[in-house]
Amino acid sequence: MTLPSRALSGRDEVVQVNNLSKKYGDTVAVNGISFGLSKGEVFAFLGPNGAGKTTTVEILECLRAPTGGEAKVLDYDVSKRSDQSEIRKRIGVLPQDFNAIDRLTVRENIDYFGAMYDHQLDADKLIELVDLKEKRDEQFKTLSGGLKQRVGLAVALVNDPALVFLDEPTTGLDPRARRDVWYVIERLKKQGKTVFLTTHYMDEAEYLADTVSIIDHGQIIASGTPNELIDAHGGKKTLVIREAGEDGLKFLPQGISKPQLKNEGDIYIPLNNGELTNILIAIGQTPLANKEIEVRRPTLDDVFLNMTGRRVSEEGEVA
Repeated sequence: MTLPSRALSGRDEVVQVNNLSKKYGDTVAVNGISFGLSKGEVFAFLGPNGAGKTTTVEILECLRAPTGGEAKVLDYDVSKRSDQSEIRKRIGVLPQDFNAIDRLTVRENIDYFGAMYDHQLDADKLIELVDLKEKRDEQFKTLSGGLKQRVGLAVALVNDPALVFLDEPTTGLDPRARRDVWYVIERLKKQGKTVFLTTHYMDEAEYLADTVSIIDHGQIIASGTPNELIDAHGGKKTLVIREAGEDGLKFLPQGISKPQLKNEGDIYIPLNNGELTNILIAIGQTPLANKEIEVRRPTLDDVFLNMTGRRVSEEGEVA
């Protein structure tokens, strides 16, 4: 099922942010950030809780006024009152704390929110898009957290927006429910929808996004495609030999990067260029050849760790 799309302005950049800042008294929530979002891409704004993600999004949604800098959404200025109503007509929003009317069904809720707009998409087509046909006539209060988020996605699309903001759409969901939401976002991407995704989940950004900007303490510290960020800041690939134990270390060739024992017996070896083949040849005639061996590629989690010295937990906190 393909959603109809409206014509946008001729410009490909649907969000333009230049030196944007937001202060609350002496607290700087957003500190002079700049970035752009192009038509048809999934853009991930990635960072821990309190980094400035939601504040930035709320400025772009015309819910908060910036302290300084400039921001345009669909070529409208977020600081101009006359432009704000035009922005609101043309965007869809799934907030962190999305909720709907408990005693209304899935379809009734979509119709209810759709009635707020001059133009709305057919509720049944949206239900098909978010894969809720079997729950169409179920009351909202009976749904699981993951299903409620999919209702929220349908509501965010009900006005056929040119740009969709998804603020931490999978926070608190179990792994399967998270994957179900990812599937819906992938479908939006395939249909050419422009998506602004905020998340603290590194794997989510890596899997879904065309472009990522990493924000920390109100500042953007890196931007690029997931692969560009990983290549530039992720560090080395790692050879992992499962369950080799301490005895397995003696079978490794001399002169390689210092191996580490982790997870009660797995050997981790950081790889320099050209080392992988030499190591595999060297251990090919040893007991290690019978062990499970894999090459681990760095991830966005490694990027954040290498750039900040911290990791982000499942709850979005830094450690």
